[in-house]
Amino acid sequence: MTDKNPIVVMKGITIEFPGVKALDGVDLTLYPGEVHALMGENGAGKSTMIKALTGVYKINAGSIMVDGKPQQFNGTLDAQNAGIATVYQEVNLCTNLSVGENVMLGHEKRGPFGIDWKKTHEAAKKYLAQMGLESIDPHTPLSSISIAMQQLVAIARAMVINAKVLILDEPTSSLDANEVRDLFAIMRKVRDSGVAILFVSHFLDQIYEITDRLTILRNGQFIKEVMTKDTPRDELIGMMIGKSAAELSQIGAKKARREITPGEKPIVDVKGLGKKGTINPVDVDIYKGEVVGFAGLLGSGRTELGRLLYGADKPDSGTYTLNGKKVNISDPYTALKNKIAYSTENRRDEGIIGDLTVRQNILIALQATRGMFKPIPKKEADAIVDKYMKELNVRPADPDRPVKNLSGGNQQKVLIGRWLATHPELLILDEPTRGIDIGAKAEIQQVVLDLASQGMGVVFISSELEEVVRLSDDIEVLKDRHKIAEIENDDTVSQATIVETIANTNVNTGKEA
Repeated sequence: MTDKNPIVVMKGITIEFPGVKALDGVDLTLYPGEVHALMGENGAGKSTMIKALTGVYKINAGSIMVDGKPQQFNGTLDAQNAGIATVYQEVNLCTNLSVGENVMLGHEKRGPFGIDWKKTHEAAKKYLAQMGLESIDPHTPLSSISIAMQQLVAIARAMVINAKVLILDEPTSSLDANEVRDLFAIMRKVRDSGVAILFVSHFLDQIYEITDRLTILRNGQFIKEVMTKDTPRDELIGMMIGKSAAELSQIGAKKARREITPGEKPIVDVKGLGKKGTINPVDVDIYKGEVVGFAGLLGSGRTELGRLLYGADKPDSGTYTLNGKKVNISDPYTALKNKIAYSTENRRDEGIIGDLTVRQNILIALQATRGMFKPIPKKEADAIVDKYMKELNVRPADPDRPVKNLSGGNQQKVLIGRWLATHPELLILDEPTRGIDIGAKAEIQQVVLDLASQGMGVVFISSELEEVVRLSDDIEVLKDRHKIAEIENDDTVSQATIVETIANTNVNTGKEA
């Protein structure tokens, strides 16, 4: 506990949308000089809670107090006037203006003939210096500095309005390690000045490095407020996803390797499959009930190989054998007809269709295989949608909701449901857990294991080596558009095994560098 008076007290916050209670009696208390993390899986209510505090959403029930005074925010300006400032993941600044103009926007210094730009830029320089950003010239065009620096400029801008509360919503999602370090240095300066910081991030290491206190939400409800230093990670994850320690240890357990029986034939057997300028010829075989991981660094060719297997890119070399028969998988339609499905790494731009409903997104691939003149009967369509929404735990459970209004994790589940509706024998999943929270990630990983146990062949492509090792039977290791190794994933294999293989293999010889 603390003897400091809270800056913000939100009590019993309830927000309802048609057919959905997004928040149900949630509490949040922010103290001066603390970094407070709002924790929960996608769909837990974090974004809705932030929008309630910033005046974007009006609350249906509950109360908001700032510095002991009741507040009724009717818009974002009311929240700003109360000292609530927000820096979003996608920085909301004017790239056509200078750094100084952005810092002082709406608070320019004025003289007898209008804005005094000299004094305005001098004031901007002062606020930047307070953030430790003396090196930034306020005359610099904002568009010429990095996204990371733009975020720091946005924080300096928040200080201009004498913010009492600074909300940072996923500020580190696109930053490298050095940029995160710089951001945290600024956050500590702001915190030490007495500002309360509300921090949202999916990165647990960062949560434990920078925060003092945590509030955990789940399914729109308040679970608990705890001190960060007193809360073990497994306990935090358990509260976020509603799992016991025993259940969590089971999710984290490594998959027992699926052994291939003598004489067994693979679902897919490709020899010398390649495309000039994309990936060099590779051999891959995938068996029924097997999870094959594709591991490699960015640019290794892991995605390119997945696209060749699906026909999204047309190979210019190699043979493709499917269930013992030579086939020509030259386009996605042919792949679908041959019971091969592919879930793209670019969920938002190439996967979901945001303006369509959950129902339409799940059914669209199956409808494509049947043809536009053979609509799926309503009873069958309803049964399919209901089946995969339940099996994949899509939330909210509203098939007529536009899919763009779902969290990232639930959008990913809808995308997987789309391909499962086509009853594939081979499912290629490219970065299925990227950018989603711990709970949804665990659910999708379990789906992969369940599908394999039911006999489906799965290709699992991920930049997170830990999950590749944990889920895969065999691992294809790629480097610089070459396959450099195939690892039988037994108890001796770890992330370090893959890293060492990548680091120590010469792509030209296939031997240790």
